Amino acid sequence: MKLEALTVSLRPRTAWEACELGMALVRSHAGAIWKPWLLVTLPILVLLNAAGWALDLLWLSGLLMWWLKPWFDRIPLFVISRAVFGETPSMRQTVRAQLRWGARWWLPYLTWRRLSPARPLYLPVDLLEGGDGAEARQRRSALGAPVYGVCALLTLVCVHFEFAIIIGSVLGGLMFVPFDYLPDTFKSLIEAIGVEPQWLSALFNVLAWGAVSVIEPFYVGAGFGLYLNRRTQIEGWDIEIVFRRLRARLTAAAAPMLLVLCAMIGFSPDAAAQTPPPAAETSVAASTDTPADTATDLGEDLAAAGDSEDEEAEEEAPTEAPIRDYVDDAKKARRLPPTLGEVYHDGRSDDRGLRDAVAQAMKDPTVAPTRKQSVWKAKSESSKKKPEDKRDQAINEGLFKGLSSGVAGFLQVLMWGVVALIVVALLLTASRWLGWFRDGGIEEDEAPGDVRNAPLPEHEPLPDDIPTAIRRLWQAGRRRDALALMYRAAVESMAQRADIVLVPGATEAQCLRASRKLASAEDREAFARAVRTWQYAAYAETLPSGDDFDDLVGQLSRRFGWAA
Repeated sequence: MKLEALTVSLRPRTAWEACELGMALVRSHAGAIWKPWLLVTLPILVLLNAAGWALDLLWLSGLLMWWLKPWFDRIPLFVISRAVFGETPSMRQTVRAQLRWGARWWLPYLTWRRLSPARPLYLPVDLLEGGDGAEARQRRSALGAPVYGVCALLTLVCVHFEFAIIIGSVLGGLMFVPFDYLPDTFKSLIEAIGVEPQWLSALFNVLAWGAVSVIEPFYVGAGFGLYLNRRTQIEGWDIEIVFRRLRARLTAAAAPMLLVLCAMIGFSPDAAAQTPPPAAETSVAASTDTPADTATDLGEDLAAAGDSEDEEAEEEAPTEAPIRDYVDDAKKARRLPPTLGEVYHDGRSDDRGLRDAVAQAMKDPTVAPTRKQSVWKAKSESSKKKPEDKRDQAINEGLFKGLSSGVAGFLQVLMWGVVALIVVALLLTASRWLGWFRDGGIEEDEAPGDVRNAPLPEHEPLPDDIPTAIRRLWQAGRRRDALALMYRAAVESMAQRADIVLVPGATEAQCLRASRKLASAEDREAFARAVRTWQYAAYAETLPSGDDFDDLVGQLSRRFGWAA
């Protein structure tokens, strides 16, 4: 894995930030994801629905498409797992990889792991890391345990988005149905759902596939973002990337620095002027540079010899004085840890001795004397505080009291200011409301008695010659009155022919619903045309042309038998 080739900035993120990172990867490589997605899923959708249509089992076709979602999830995972390292696969490579990539995981993810809420996180673990058996279970537990709840909530959110897309598509299609035909459309839709025709099941399968095609790549991308974040937290990928880049920079600069150092040593005038020392001095210097543990052993031997033969040592020649100095140095060297004697042997390094010494030292219980102990203490003991703590507490309490008193004073001033504004507003508007309290309220002017006591006016009876009366009003310029008379005559004729009684103040929609009881479809169509014409005139202030008006009056006269 080439971490230095990552195209994203790795850092420890929260779980939801990691989900957003994965979705951003999906948006960045949308073309490379959805092209092979459509190329793979669309033929399977057509084949399954064709087989379901032939067998009259279209519901089973939709269920199979939903059950194969983990198999389809490999497409976005294959793309973003390569693209995150700067190697975006082509559509041909992605499609060909689906024939064999992760074949040994098809059975688990299409059977007992199909309904796992952590599926978007476990797919990268199994398909990208290539673990098997206990190793794969351990990796899934290590990566998925801390964010299992986030994965479950992510699954729930994506499922709700899919349902929202399906329901929104259905309601969006109904928006294009004219208002007058909505009741009939709903009635037909409910009847079709009860009968369950094949075209309705096929339409639902297509809508479900469209919703899955929109949401599922983002679902897989969010799981991949969680996977990257968990590996960054556990394995320190962000730190490793920094060290790798630092090593690359140092490696690039090492060769020139070595050449410069060699040149400086080779051309140094001090190196050319040095002469070889005498043999005796060389021997003494070599013995002085002996490692610490060798000096310790040699010092012990010489010290023992010196203690047993004191008289002979006093008669020795002055040339043995350097040896006595060496013995003193060796005695001082005895203070070094004895385990260092295993590290050096004849001037060479011994890693095995060091490892054995470290292992032996780690077995000592005093190396890591850490233990957890719970102790019960009385509240009186825990409440006792040091004088310094009491003094700090007193200072903090004084600051808090001063701050709270300041805030309380400001709020009190603000409250009294609001009260003063209310009082001023009441004084300025006293002329408007003071009379209510003096006179017990202002009584409304009574209307004339003959108007108040008169019964509600009843509709005038329809003229005998309805078409002539309507056209006379139209030609006189009273076009709105003409349309109102036409609408009233159409409503009464419809109610009489359908043998129904309309409620007082019935709306246009109620009249249209009542017109369904008309036996003739031509009568229902003529009445609906009259209602639409009246609605355009009453609410949209759009009057029909003269020819359309004459044609509508003639059609109503023929259908409802108005006298000419």
